[in-house]
Amino acid sequence: MKAMILAAGLGTRLRPYTNTLPKPLLPVGGIPLIVWNLFLLRQYGIDEVMINLHYLGHMIQQELGGGAQWGMQLSYSQEPVILGTGGGLRKAEAFFQGEDFLVLNGDTLTELDLGEVQRVHSASQARATMVLRDDPHVEQWGVVETSNDNHVLSINGQGLPDHHHPSEILKRMFAGIHILNPCILSHCPVGRSSSIIDAYVTELQRGATIMGYLHSGYWSDIGTPQRYEQAQQDVDAGRLSLASRAVG
Repeated sequence: MKAMILAAGLGTRLRPYTNTLPKPLLPVGGIPLIVWNLFLLRQYGIDEVMINLHYLGHMIQQELGGGAQWGMQLSYSQEPVILGTGGGLRKAEAFFQGEDFLVLNGDTLTELDLGEVQRVHSASQARATMVLRDDPHVEQWGVVETSNDNHVLSINGQGLPDHHHPSEILKRMFAGIHILNPCILSHCPVGRSSSIIDAYVTELQRGATIMGYLHSGYWSDIGTPQRYEQAQQDVDAGRLSLASRAVG
């Protein structure tokens, strides 16, 4: 399976850290954020990776190169105009060669069994599988409603009609990690900014199966200075087992 790391964001909430450095290159435990993601992918045998670039993207490409030092093949999708999650994936569509692929955000730090996510996705034959988390402040992140058997019912209040919903609904947040079939990208206009979430909603409304995968392990969205500092502390305290294996 191939993967794409979304790394084109502006990182405005992390200023001044991102004034001269793109967010994916911010060091955590001395290792750039995006390299943590490469370590995770490599651990599960995913070595062909596309990375989209916009803000200070040349610095990311210079830092990572072709990926040979990690035994990986890195490709880059340049976005002179930022295209969002949907538009960015659509621009790189040819890279996936019609096969299901994994997407990670370049600004998250997580410990996740990607092999198990792949198995769940394949077994369900879902159009997409979204990694979800329980969170006491789920409304702040955006609500993904699921059934007890992890079928996604709605995202941010949009999806299947209410009469299709079971009596018990679970509310979770999207961790920004997902596996999807590239046919979903047909809902994303070429060369224009769009969200992959809108494409998922369209699929749900058409009756497609989208699954959730509940992740209870370590996850951090490095979106604010406070969360960046906490991630530093987590790595320093050894709360990520991946840290012990994070060698080049």
